Amino acid sequence: MSVVTDCLDCPLRRKPLFVPLSKEEIAFMRRFKSGEIDVPQGQDVMSQGQKSPVLQTVLSGMAVRSLLLEDGRRQVINFVFPGDLVGLHSGLMGEARHSITAVTDMTLCTFPRGRIWNLFVKQPERAYDVTWMAAVEQHFLGETIATLGQRDATERVAWALVRIWRRLVALGMERHGAVPFPFRQQDLADALGLSIVHTNRRIVALRQAKLAEISARRLVMHDHAGLSLLAHLDMDRDDVRPIL
Repeated sequence: MSVVTDCLDCPLRRKPLFVPLSKEEIAFMRRFKSGEIDVPQGQDVMSQGQKSPVLQTVLSGMAVRSLLLEDGRRQVINFVFPGDLVGLHSGLMGEARHSITAVTDMTLCTFPRGRIWNLFVKQPERAYDVTWMAAVEQHFLGETIATLGQRDATERVAWALVRIWRRLVALGMERHGAVPFPFRQQDLADALGLSIVHTNRRIVALRQAKLAEISARRLVMHDHAGLSLLAHLDMDRDDVRPIL
């Protein structure tokens, strides 16, 4: 039986990406957390239409968030990283509106859905954090739609790679100029509205331009500033985010 991570020893909350918690907030989170679950690579964290009694925060590992269309095709919506809150739709709306599939082994902290009201009553700041996370997810989806409409294929791929790179660097996952990249090119293509062939050609072009490359399940960054310029992203540091 694996040892459950104490909120006092959470490896994520000390990362500069996340808003620090007060002693009182940590004490509350220790009471709020009900346990952890391990999800092996390839397994669904949750399935579309599933009812879940818990909310979950990704402690480690990565996943893809996807929607099953009526004709049986799968549309990748975005990617899931450590620190992300999952299950909010299921927790508040009764059932999951999309699926989340692990692309690496994952560990997730669990929080009973029935205790959500306690956040609003006893920890309104933490309740605001949940609202903030939901708003950020909607903002990201809006930015994705803008990317599909306004960026060409090369710019779309550059935008996605910069976003993933910055998130994983902020999580302390960069080693020797590279971060893990466990996603399939098909996942990236789906998320960006491109064919797999077109996506592969754009990745090759970025490598040839000595901007970035994907090799051996790693994203290698050669020129962050140049890739950001191509993606029409500024170099300002991303805002810190709360963690549940």
